[in-house]
Amino acid sequence: MAWFKRSEKNIKNDGQRNMPDGLWTKAPNGNIIYKKELEENLYTDPASDHHFRISVKEYVGIIFDEGTFKETHKKVRSADPLEFEDTKAYKDRLAAAYKKSDSSDALTTGHGKINGKKVSFACMNFDFIGGSMGSVVGEKFVRATHYAIKNKCPLIVISASGGARMQEAVISLMQMAKTSVALAQLDDAGLPFISILSDPTTGGVSASFAMLGDVIIAEPGALIGFAGPRVIEQTIKRKLPEGFQTSEFLLEHGFVDMIVHRKQLKEELTKIIDWFGF
Repeated sequence: MAWFKRSEKNIKNDGQRNMPDGLWTKAPNGNIIYKKELEENLYTDPASDHHFRISVKEYVGIIFDEGTFKETHKKVRSADPLEFEDTKAYKDRLAAAYKKSDSSDALTTGHGKINGKKVSFACMNFDFIGGSMGSVVGEKFVRATHYAIKNKCPLIVISASGGARMQEAVISLMQMAKTSVALAQLDDAGLPFISILSDPTTGGVSASFAMLGDVIIAEPGALIGFAGPRVIEQTIKRKLPEGFQTSEFLLEHGFVDMIVHRKQLKEELTKIIDWFGF
């Protein structure tokens, strides 16, 4: 009879005994997706069109012609002039972020070609301290803008951020003005800025460069706003509308120009760049 008995270990892990980790992903609607299918759908749920957060490397693979993208300013890193410490020293948080994300900071910059069209590019790394905007983000953003001006090409930026980096205090807040001035210079040069908003785009990033695009594209279902919904409700003492701060709500109210599925992103960018005459 012992042959027909299951151990406590097998009872606890029933249904998972021969299933290697990482083969399946669960979407917010409960849909279970095979990892290979998810990759083939560019990390979107085929049932609900939910867009999972992806890395800069994956965006590069989706947008750029193969082998054309070159990353720049890899060695620009944050200092700790304020010697900031909360529950952990800022320098320790940075060290952990470098290890976790394999990125030099919350913004990766570079340049490449989209269907043969040269562009300057920047993309935020949400896994690096929540994509928070500090001095390095501002500096690398400005350098990407200056590259576009020097090479007379469009600037494309993908945002994903929780806002300003509190560990850099006023230095972080200064980047809102710094990036905005750089975009004014881009505009003076007659060059387009295409801003792509992914989930989430909030805080100081949404209050500065993310919403200053000549064309503003949002991914489906992305959270976009300044303060969080709970903070707003507590401030105004009112219940917010259904879907408030989603891409779809912002499109309806004129805050973004279009919502583009990741599968169509490269072709839509090509059309926009064509329209601007590049």
